Amino acid sequence: MDSYADWLRARDDEALRTLLSARPELIAPVPADLTALGARAATPSAVSRALDRLDRFTLAVLETLLVLPQPVPYEDVVHALTKSTDADADDVQAAVTRLRDQGLVWDDGPTDPGPPRRDRLRTAPGLRQGLPQPAGLGPPAAEVFAGYSTERLTALVTDLEGHEPRGFPDTAHLVERLAARLAEPAALIDDAGPQARDALEQLAWGPPVGRVAEARRAVRTATAETPIDRLLARGLLAATDDRTVTLPREVALHLRGGLLFRDVTARPPMADVPSARSPELVIRTAAGQAFTTVRLVEELLERWGVQPPSALRSGGLGVRDLRAAAVLLDVEEWRAALLAETAYAAGLLARSGERGVDGDWLPTRAYDLWRLRETADRWTELAAAWLDTDRVAGLAGDRDERDRVINALGDEPVRGGAPQIRRAALRALGESGGAMDADLVRARLAWEQPRRRGVLRDRLVGWTLREAETLGLTGFGVLAPYAAALLDGRGAVGLAAHLPKPVDTVLIQADLTAVAPGPLVPELARELALAADVESTGGATVYRFTPASVRRALDAGRSAADLSDLLTRHSATPLPQPLTYLIEDVARRHGHLRVGTMTSYVRTDDPAVLDEVLADRRAQSLPLQRLAPTVLASRLTRAELLEALRGLGLAPVAESAEGGVVITRPDAHRAEVPPGARAEPARTFTEDGRDPTMIAAAVRALRAGDEASRHGAELARTRPGLPPGEPPRSASMATVEELRRAVERGARVWIGYLDQQGQASSRIVEPVRVEGGFLTGYDATRAAMRRFTLHRITGVAEVDDGDREDD
Repeated sequence: MDSYADWLRARDDEALRTLLSARPELIAPVPADLTALGARAATPSAVSRALDRLDRFTLAVLETLLVLPQPVPYEDVVHALTKSTDADADDVQAAVTRLRDQGLVWDDGPTDPGPPRRDRLRTAPGLRQGLPQPAGLGPPAAEVFAGYSTERLTALVTDLEGHEPRGFPDTAHLVERLAARLAEPAALIDDAGPQARDALEQLAWGPPVGRVAEARRAVRTATAETPIDRLLARGLLAATDDRTVTLPREVALHLRGGLLFRDVTARPPMADVPSARSPELVIRTAAGQAFTTVRLVEELLERWGVQPPSALRSGGLGVRDLRAAAVLLDVEEWRAALLAETAYAAGLLARSGERGVDGDWLPTRAYDLWRLRETADRWTELAAAWLDTDRVAGLAGDRDERDRVINALGDEPVRGGAPQIRRAALRALGESGGAMDADLVRARLAWEQPRRRGVLRDRLVGWTLREAETLGLTGFGVLAPYAAALLDGRGAVGLAAHLPKPVDTVLIQADLTAVAPGPLVPELARELALAADVESTGGATVYRFTPASVRRALDAGRSAADLSDLLTRHSATPLPQPLTYLIEDVARRHGHLRVGTMTSYVRTDDPAVLDEVLADRRAQSLPLQRLAPTVLASRLTRAELLEALRGLGLAPVAESAEGGVVITRPDAHRAEVPPGARAEPARTFTEDGRDPTMIAAAVRALRAGDEASRHGAELARTRPGLPPGEPPRSASMATVEELRRAVERGARVWIGYLDQQGQASSRIVEPVRVEGGFLTGYDATRAAMRRFTLHRITGVAEVDDGDREDD
């Protein structure tokens, strides 16, 4: 192969798909051809992203290739790594294959994906700039002394060889002689003395640079006094600027005993941690936490649907509201923040109104649909949202760089790398087969992605393990099997079998309580929460019926007969007489008083009732005036008057301007689902999250672009012809549906398309994706990946088999 682009061009389609799956940023957007792809792969940003994905050993293999003279025989790579690490030849082969699959290493050997045993390996363009100090080593002597003046080089060579160079040697010749002398630096190091050797040892394993004053000062071996002077005079250190010295690579390798690495392992540390708990206990414990999570989220959103907390102008949730939520759920504040953030990420919670104006945190309409699903499906939606969100609930309550409190549900707790760290931490748990504490997981991630280290990642690991235990992904620190399935994109397989079965019966007792022996079916849970108050939770939930709770159900539009019929159908025992009396008594008094607006008024068909109200001393504080035997007026608002009369033990209802009863429902407040919320199941992706259909189409476009650049005129004549006639026309909705069907079938279609000037044209397209108002697909008439605006597509017609064969 003459170049990296030629090597890419020689790869088969499967190899290109593997490359683009591992490095999807290379096709955003799709390059014109494979030469452009190679150029993009060499850019600093693309190189940095690729290096960030490498584990410690694979990175060490790449660093070894950068240290050795290229092209590097494969056997030399194996020898260097088996000498410096615990790797064997198979480990090196697997790592080289990964690097070649990702386009970071190329060779002039076979192009198939087999083991590159006798190939001569090269690193991809841009990697030397991306790893300027491979294996912690500085540049070779020939490179680091290339910037020295002829006079300085002459003095160095004279001191090292004991005589001045003969003739008039140029800089290149002097550098060559100096590099040859430093290839065996043992005598020079011994001659510099033990203190100088100690200074070199500090730089030997990297970083290979140090800071000294007047680094470029002229020193000779005869006059050098300090250890640094002795090193500079013998070329054991090179001055790269006025304050920086660099250790030449040959000297460092001698100090290391010829080793490239001293603490690199071929496998992640502590991969096997046995679990002290039985698998059955782990899954039952985790499933119990999963069930509790669903129940707490529902309880929180039910309360906020009735009494929504105000949103801060910055968009977050106030500290006092977070504390109130923690008290309501009887959990710690960090856990309340986690539940709220998870509900928000799942699209079940949103802010009403626009940012910067008054608004409340309310359940969304998606919450009502979520509540009707099975418990396992509800948990799956919450857990998937938590895995994928870039919001970090653990930051709530911390302070930012300006010493301001970070509020839950605000903009501050957003960290782009959070989803990747969560998944990596949980995968480490899954591969260990047991429990791992946060330090073990951090060590594992430090090996898997050594370039992505930092204080935030270490904190995120701790938060991930804590939150996974709380949400029910782990039990006793061990990843549950259904959580492992969720990580692999298969959903929470097996969770439903370990959750309590929903029941549709309760035990109603004579003391006006009802005991639910397990989770209730959604409809019964909804109605019972409306007609009774939760008194205690645990293995069984205890509800208590009170006059206020029964009146709440009546206010919501239920009648006494509705309540009695509901409870009779779902009670395991006959309905107790005290409860029947309570319902009938509250219903008999309910609605006798009607409250309206005058600002407000009270009316009844029985004048004696108003006599009792006016005679009550507690009513003296109310500004009531009698307008008629059956009507009282007040300066209070209708809501205030309703509340005051209920405080007197009465049961009034609100009345509309037309005289009808105003039905009040606790769940009347809802917000719209926020943009980007998880409203539908995700499409099928490959394991690392890339869309395979888009990658396959990108490979086709790259091949076509490559052909176009080589045979432009000839290819233009052989591209697919358009069907005869005018571009197709169809209704907008029919067009979108037909395009979606074409995506599912992998069919080729003929579309009419309007450009920005309104000019119509025909295209033959293989659709890949229809979303967000755009059609993405392979434009066969242009031999490129294109994105079409849906509203500019005038119509669509499928290209029949005959047209396809003609193409």
